[in-house]
Amino acid sequence: MSSTHLVLHDPEGRLDAELPLDRELHKALVKAVLGWTSNPALPPADLEQIALLLTGTARTVAADVRRAADLLLEDHAASALADVVLEEADRRLSVPLEGTARCAQGRARLVRALYERLDRLAGVAPQAVRVL
Repeated sequence: MSSTHLVLHDPEGRLDAELPLDRELHKALVKAVLGWTSNPALPPADLEQIALLLTGTARTVAADVRRAADLLLEDHAASALADVVLEEADRRLSVPLEGTARCAQGRARLVRALYERLDRLAGVAPQAVRVL
């Protein structure tokens, strides 16, 4: 039996650091998901895939926030705020995915919050944040 899955071994985190996300695509997805005013007419498997995509995005943006915050002085206020956002991200990402609109919207809110924190870090220390 052959597998169509490829497992990447990236212990140094180079893929996160060297392959930027398509920010506009993810921002559009976040906007669409947060725009749902009622339960969308999507099967649970589709909702789970949307949440999975947003989870991967959140993990990658969180890694960018960590790298940017690590370049600031330890006692810098922006670093402390980044730590709070990252702790919340870790907590929310530890919750298992569900095939629900509520789950997808929660992941979308998290991606939005992480991008906002990344943008604020760019305002404080532009050299700390690569353009995404």
